[in-house]
Amino acid sequence: MADHYARGGLITAIQAAIFRSGKTPQTVTADDLAAIDEFHIGGRLATRELIERIPLTPTDHLLDVGCGLAGTAQFAAAKTGCRVSGIDLTRDYVEAGTMLCKWLGPDDRVSLHHASALAIPFQDGTFSAACMLHVGMNVQDKAKLFLEISRVLLPGSMLGLYDVMREADGELAYPLPWATKPDDNAIASPAEYRKALRAAGFEIMCERSRKTLALEHFARQRAIGSSAAAPLGLHLLMGERRQDQVSNMISGLARDVRMRDVLCGCDDLEGLMQSL
Repeated sequence: MADHYARGGLITAIQAAIFRSGKTPQTVTADDLAAIDEFHIGGRLATRELIERIPLTPTDHLLDVGCGLAGTAQFAAAKTGCRVSGIDLTRDYVEAGTMLCKWLGPDDRVSLHHASALAIPFQDGTFSAACMLHVGMNVQDKAKLFLEISRVLLPGSMLGLYDVMREADGELAYPLPWATKPDDNAIASPAEYRKALRAAGFEIMCERSRKTLALEHFARQRAIGSSAAAPLGLHLLMGERRQDQVSNMISGLARDVRMRDVLCGCDDLEGLMQSL
């Protein structure tokens, strides 16, 4: 999956776009960068609505699974004062995201790491909360994914996730934003998520459909016009495939693909690990 998202020269492309927008790395703001570093449907609005539902304080250490360019991590740190460690399988994203954090500064509360969500490079019980936005569609083994997240969480911690899920059978058109071909696609149903989460020791506290948010997001994008007209935008990440990817995603939303976010509380992980 790293190959699907890989973008050589990403830092140079972002720097050039910043200059074209009339800013510099010293004057660019988090709001400016939201056009590119919030790589999920709904952008900053979806990030805000998820993070605000996780009770974070300056003493918390949040794990951002699939952090991308650190838009969510930066938002959480700035809003709550918490410390954030992000992991992502795409090295280009980690390197570019680390640079963006330095530009926004101070970057001492956010650190990014090149790593797989199936082998998180932290000790047991490192984090007091976790979030995951648009990642599960790329991970076939969701049981292992959530067990690994639970391993690095303290008992009583909360996981907030926001993913694209499948609620009906049917063929999907490719490419999609997260998959070039069917073999790359690990989209799953809410029931499969619930089963994997509960097996990993999570108690599902609440979940909700985000289809309306998604459709409104795409409607705003159409009203604005092609993001390629603006220097900073997701076209820097998605390239020439963006139009087809988004078109196929919208088509799926109209049929059998849904957006959901879920809040989960972590059970007694010590007892869970002893039982495995």
